[in-house]
Amino acid sequence: MEADAAKLIGAGLAAMGMIGAGIGVGNVWSSFFSAIARNPASKDEIGANIWIGFAVTEAIALFALLISLMLLFVA
Repeated sequence: MEADAAKLIGAGLAAMGMIGAGIGVGNVWSSFFSAIARNPASKDEIGANIWIGFAVTEAIALFALLISLMLLFVA
């Protein structure tokens, strides 16, 4: 019984990492739009890097979700 409660608490804490990733994705895109508003000619140069930043930030959310699900169903 106590192990089940600890497992749920741990999974919830691991899932909180997705909050930070959501904030990070918002910051990535807001910076992109701000840069495009200041200098529209640099859209192609910035556009390639924005997807790399987005993918890395989103991968952190997927890792947090994976750890949370592993705590729930494997441990």
